[in-house]
Amino acid sequence: MNRTLRRALPAVAAVLLALLAGCGASASTAQSGAGGSDPDTLVFSAVPGEQTTRIQQRYAPVLDMLSKVTGKKIEFHQATNYAAVIEAQLAGQVQIAEYGPLSYVLAKEQGADITAVGASIDHKGEAPGYHSYGITKAGSPITSIKDYAGKKVCYVDPDSTSGFLYPSAELLRNGINPMTGVQPIFAGGHDASALEVLSGRCDAGFADDSMVDTVLPQSGQLKPGQLTILWRSDIIPGSPVAISNSLSPQLKTELTDAFQNKANIDYLKANGFCGQDCAFGASGTWGYAPVNDAFYNPIRQVCAITKNKNCTTGS
Repeated sequence: MNRTLRRALPAVAAVLLALLAGCGASASTAQSGAGGSDPDTLVFSAVPGEQTTRIQQRYAPVLDMLSKVTGKKIEFHQATNYAAVIEAQLAGQVQIAEYGPLSYVLAKEQGADITAVGASIDHKGEAPGYHSYGITKAGSPITSIKDYAGKKVCYVDPDSTSGFLYPSAELLRNGINPMTGVQPIFAGGHDASALEVLSGRCDAGFADDSMVDTVLPQSGQLKPGQLTILWRSDIIPGSPVAISNSLSPQLKTELTDAFQNKANIDYLKANGFCGQDCAFGASGTWGYAPVNDAFYNPIRQVCAITKNKNCTTGS
């Protein structure tokens, strides 16, 4: 499993940027605005909530829909870590990005000129939000967050909201430093974190609720009762899609409408982008609900409470 620490992230981000640069000038150098032109190719990148090669296949219905709506070629690039998405959008190599809540806040803080247009939801009509779980293997002597002290603890990524930020706050509330009070391991994905706990390589860990409740059980990698949920976080604002403000107003309007009204199971089925078993996104998303930047102020508040170095520019 990937156990990348934060100090290694810039190098990996640089690799992604180099790969994205190979998409050609049309995907990254064409500027928009009142007198400019939009790129012929739009690059869509997503944070790696799950370590799988099937992510692009899962996004295919949405990519096809976006291509039809905009008349543009849509290229999907799955990032190897959260920081890579931020760096790529800062560099203008990515026009559409699906972030975690914290990585979106970090991107804005670091100067990304982006607009959040929608947050993923699992079911039609629900508010965008989810939970972080604190987990152990069934039968473990660890029965509470206090018992995490000194143990091998799996996190997801330093820039993960439910896989590090909210867990850090909970550990601090229990008198445990999230980096020095445990033996930290960054697994790289929510699936990897949960599976490391299941295998016993981590004594305990954290992952988002959909990975533990839905994704891993549906894939057959996790059976009911194999993991014990010790802690559920408060509701976390849902993961946003953000688009680059360098795009023309018309294209931004088309993308905004597409995510808020067409990137959902009902529309995709009705318009032939996928069949009756249609599902997309890393966790089987139904679609997206409209959001704005202020929706992510709770993330900023948790950053202020934890004084988490990963919440600050240049950390």
